[in-house]
Amino acid sequence: MADPAAADRADVDPALFARLREDPLAGHLGIELEQVRPGYARASMTVGPELLNAVGTAHGGATMALLDVVHAAVSNSHGTVAVAQNVHTEFLAAGRPGDRLVAEGIEVHRSSRSAVYRLDARAQDGRLVATALARVFRTERPWESPA
Repeated sequence: MADPAAADRADVDPALFARLREDPLAGHLGIELEQVRPGYARASMTVGPELLNAVGTAHGGATMALLDVVHAAVSNSHGTVAVAQNVHTEFLAAGRPGDRLVAEGIEVHRSSRSAVYRLDARAQDGRLVATALARVFRTERPWESPA
């Protein structure tokens, strides 16, 4: 059942928002999808000990997963299924233990068959930890349809 409070955090269909929030990997990593509206999405996570790499900073895979959750949300925010084709990520600063990383995705370009998104992950002090440019193939299949 959809979270009743989700409607306050989403400007998309609450059922779609609920499905996007239920991403199993996101839940495992502690990623919380906070807002989705057409052409925009925001999610966050705290860098805990389980998300650190061998040198004691945020694992790039965890940071990329945060960006990917935002990418999935923003690219599907128009209510039709979109699938990733390419994501180019630049890691610019280390996420530190205890950092609250907030990722935002904005639509840069959208046509009937493809779209491009800018994804940024920042720490609570404003540090730009990672940025990505992502492209999707846009299907015509509505989210309500089975896979």
